[in-house]
Amino acid sequence: MLEQNASHFGARAALLSDGDEPLSHQQLWNQVAVTVTALISLGVGRGDRVAIVLPQGQDLAVTFLAVAAGATAAPLNPAYVEKEFLFYMEDLQARALIVPRDSDSPARAVADSLGVPVIELIPGENGVGRFHLSGVSRPLAASAGFAEADDVALVLHTSGTTSRPKMVPLTHANLLAAARHIGATLQLQPTDRCLNVMPLFHIHGLVACVLASLGAGGSTVCTRAFDAERFPGWLEQWKPSWYSAVPTMHQAILAQGQAPPIQPVRSSLRFIRSSSAALPPPVMTGLEETFGVPVIESYGMTEAAHQMASNPLPPRARKPGSVGLATGLEVAILDEAGETLASGRTGEVAIRGPNVTCGYANNPEANATAFCRGWFRTGDQGHLDGEGYLFITGRLKELINRGGEKIAPREIDEVLLAYPGVQQAVAFAVPHPSLGEDIAAAVVLNNGAVACEAVLREFALDRLPTFKVPSRIIFVNDVPKGGTGKIQRIGLADRLATALGVAYEAPASDTERLVAATICEVLNCEKVGRNDNFFSLGGNSLRATQVLTRLGQSLGFQIPVPTIFRCPTPALLANKLDLMQEPEIDALAAELEKLPPEERARMLNDL
Repeated sequence: MLEQNASHFGARAALLSDGDEPLSHQQLWNQVAVTVTALISLGVGRGDRVAIVLPQGQDLAVTFLAVAAGATAAPLNPAYVEKEFLFYMEDLQARALIVPRDSDSPARAVADSLGVPVIELIPGENGVGRFHLSGVSRPLAASAGFAEADDVALVLHTSGTTSRPKMVPLTHANLLAAARHIGATLQLQPTDRCLNVMPLFHIHGLVACVLASLGAGGSTVCTRAFDAERFPGWLEQWKPSWYSAVPTMHQAILAQGQAPPIQPVRSSLRFIRSSSAALPPPVMTGLEETFGVPVIESYGMTEAAHQMASNPLPPRARKPGSVGLATGLEVAILDEAGETLASGRTGEVAIRGPNVTCGYANNPEANATAFCRGWFRTGDQGHLDGEGYLFITGRLKELINRGGEKIAPREIDEVLLAYPGVQQAVAFAVPHPSLGEDIAAAVVLNNGAVACEAVLREFALDRLPTFKVPSRIIFVNDVPKGGTGKIQRIGLADRLATALGVAYEAPASDTERLVAATICEVLNCEKVGRNDNFFSLGGNSLRATQVLTRLGQSLGFQIPVPTIFRCPTPALLANKLDLMQEPEIDALAAELEKLPPEERARMLNDL
C-alpha cells in the first residue's frame, strides 16, 4: 500500500505534525524501506516482536509503519511504570525495544534486565531521512525482507479490566481490511486530512486515523498530545476534513468549543467520527450544533483491528443510539449456547470477517471461550433491528446484578446526561450486603453548573424504574480513565471509594432520630447517620416497606413506599415526613409533584 501511494501520490503530504517538516507519500515509503533494512542489520526480521516506546507524533506513526513492514510492531504507552513495562515486555517476548536517543524511560531499564537489545531512534540530519536507528548488530534469527499478508503486523493487549490482559495479533491482511472498511464507510478521498488526537499505542489511532487515511491516499496530522484548549487552533492551522476520538475527548472538545462557540462556517470539517465507547446522545447533538457537520458513531475493538460497524454518512440514515451497520464483516447476535438470535432479540454480539484476529496469542483458554463456530464473541450485549442496525446495550461484564435484576449502566448514564449542566455521568456497581450489587453514579458538571444528589435522583426517578435509580450519586472533577481516555467502569467502586464514603453525622432533629433508629432496627446495624443512604447500608424494597410501615405507625399516617426511594437518607426522609405532617406545606409539595420533571428539578435545585 505504501509503495503504491508513493507511486500514485508522490509529493502529496502523508504525515504532518507541529515542529516537523511534512512527510510526503514518497518520503514515507523511502523511510519505511530504509528502516526495514536497518532492522535486518540489527538482527530483527519478519515475525520478531519489537516494543516501541516513543512520544506521540510523526516519528511514532512512521516507526509503527516501518516496524510492521519488516517485523511485528508492539507500541506501548510511554506513561507505563516499570512494573507495567516488565509485564508487557515479558509477555511479548520482545526481540528488541525502540526508544528515543537519550531516553530515560523505565522501559530501558526493564529491557536491560530482560536482556532485550535497545535500539535508539536518532533524528535525521542535513535532510537525510526522518530518522535512523542505532544499536548493536547481531545475527538475524528470522526471515528477512518485507512482510507478507499473513504475517503479524501489530500486537496489542486488551485492557485487562477484569482479567489478565490478552495479546491480540493482527496480520497485514487484518489491518488493511479494516482500513478499507473505514475508508469506504467515511468515503475517504486523497484530499481528506485527518486530525489525529488519539494515542498511537491504541488501535483507534493506528488504524482509523493513520492507516485508513493513508489507504485512501490522504494525510494525517499527528498531534503530540490531546489538548482540548488547542483544538480550535488545530482546526485553523491544519484545515482537517475530519477527526476521530473517544467520547471523553469529544466531551472536552465540546466544552471548549462552546465557550466561545466555534463558528461552523469557519470549520473545514466534513464530518466527526466517534468510536471505542458509547457516545452520549447529548454530546452528539452538541457536536453537530457546534461544528455544523454530521457525527458518525462507530463500533470497534482491538480484536477486529478496530471497526466492526458504523453509522453511514448522510443522506443514509444515522440512528440515534445505534452503532450502525456492519462494515465489511458479518455481525450476529448469539444466545448463551452460541445459537443465532432473530432481529430484535438481545444477546451477545458476535463477528467474523477478514479484519478479525484468528485468536489470542498463547491463550488457549481465552480462545476456547471467545471463538465459537467461526464467530468471535465480543462480550458486548446488544440487538439488531429489522434493517440491520446494531444497538449495544452494554458490556456483559459491566451489567449490574442488583438482586437478580440485570441492569445496563449505559441506560442510567443517558438519563443523568439529560439533566442540564451534566457533562459526564458513569453508572457502576458497588457491593451490597443483601442485593449483591447496587448502583452508584459518578457525575462531572459543566463549569458553573449547579446540582445536588437529591435533585439528580429525583430527575432519574421520573425516568427510570426505582430499582435502576442510583442509590448514590457523587460529584467528581474527573472520572478515572485508562491510557486511551476511555472510561473504565469496572473497578470504579474501588477507585472512588473515598468519594463514596460518607462521614458519620448524628441525626439533628427528633424526626431524623426516629428515622435513624427505625432503620437501625430493620437493618440490625449499630448506628445510622443523618446522611447515610438506606440502600447503601443494605436496604432493599422489602426492608424499605418495613421501615415505612413502622414509621407510619409511630407518626400516625401512611407513608407511600416511593418516598424512601426519593428520600433515602434520614435527613431527606425526615424532612419529607415533617412536610407530610404540615397540610399547607404538603399541599405545596403535591403541587410540585404535578410539574414537569425538568421544572420540578429546577425548583428543587433553587431551594
